[in-house]
Amino acid sequence: MKKIEAIIRKSKFSDVKNELHDIGVNFFSYWDVTGLGNEKEGHVYRGISYSTSDIQRRYLSIVVNDDFETATIQAILKAAATGEVGDGKIFVSTIEEVYRIRTGEKGESTLK
Repeated sequence: MKKIEAIIRKSKFSDVKNELHDIGVNFFSYWDVTGLGNEKEGHVYRGISYSTSDIQRRYLSIVVNDDFETATIQAILKAAATGEVGDGKIFVSTIEEVYRIRTGEKGESTLK
């Protein structure tokens, strides 16, 4: 099993969510987060300069069976990309075990 964590633009969340649903990934958690990025310049709006060093993003946490890893990553890459700096990152790690709290069941079948 794999845990896929992605930090994406908030504006691309609906697109990513729809892509994930299309491939059969129907359960994941997400949070609104603030981070620091590589972008150094500020933006000016109506004569007022705003810092863009604090970047609003959405953090997704998805656990999938090994056979869904590539499809899940490809769905996020496809839906989240704008081609601009700040599109985000994807992190993949291995999950040793998973348990369903309600029944005590364990293993990959708990993800279905």
